[in-house]
Amino acid sequence: IADAINNAAGYGFNGLDEKGNPKWDLIYNLNIWNIEMASSFKMYVDNWNIQTAAWLKRVCYDRAPKYRTGLTFLLSALWHGVYPGYYFTFITGIPVMLAARAVRNNFRQYFITSKVRKLGYDIITWIVTQLAISYTCAPFFFLAVEPSLKMYKSLYFYFHIAVVIVLIILPNKPSKDRQRYYSKKSPLSTTNHLEEKEPFKHMNNNAR
Repeated sequence: IADAINNAAGYGFNGLDEKGNPKWDLIYNLNIWNIEMASSFKMYVDNWNIQTAAWLKRVCYDRAPKYRTGLTFLLSALWHGVYPGYYFTFITGIPVMLAARAVRNNFRQYFITSKVRKLGYDIITWIVTQLAISYTCAPFFFLAVEPSLKMYKSLYFYFHIAVVIVLIILPNKPSKDRQRYYSKKSPLSTTNHLEEKEPFKHMNNNAR
């Protein structure tokens, strides 16, 4: 609905493509393909409620001297409202995001040497991402404390435990892209982070 309203007002017009067709993606708010095919927690978050995520990034993530991920998730919880379920979701999302980043930075380089390995990596990380999103976001819809805890107890907090184990075992190894980005970035910069390459890119191109 938000995209339709923006485009109806003309705000989404982004010029013409190479074939002369109008583009209406200037301020679009979600990328359906990247959401459904996200192979990382970050990719899912970056493509859902895009304009709000961009605002959170500019006002919090880019300006926080440290604990950027945690502070940004907490601000997002405050922005959504006062229901406890929001805080269950976003507080759980902090270690999930950090664990996903640790796994990616420690292992991804071993799977991008061939198309077959990369495809296998994308499939596995896609499955794990869907589980992570479902597990993390359930309290967002329950809203209250009791059903959220009941759900997590019924699952024995398995994802919380797995995330803690990952964070304890894996070293905090920043990616090369992140190192290059921050070496060029001023403390108050509000430019976008380097975009994570889309998984299943060959499938995406065929779909178009």
